[in-house]
Amino acid sequence: MELCDEKISKKMWGYVNETLVKPKNTNENYVVSINAWDANNAKIITYINNSVEHSIGTQLVKYETTKEV
Repeated sequence: MELCDEKISKKMWGYVNETLVKPKNTNENYVVSINAWDANNAKIITYINNSVEHSIGTQLVKYETTKEV
């Protein structure tokens, strides 16, 4: 599985290696930040799930973050 292709750009890799962490409620633009973070995290998890065998993907639904997957 190639995670660093056009679907997951270099900036998205930060969700996998946790250099882009989930925003905390102390962030001035928390609502915007958390919505963007959640959307990107979900995109990456979906991409990973679509890239593995179905039997593996069903085991991944319990994880909430890309790092956990």
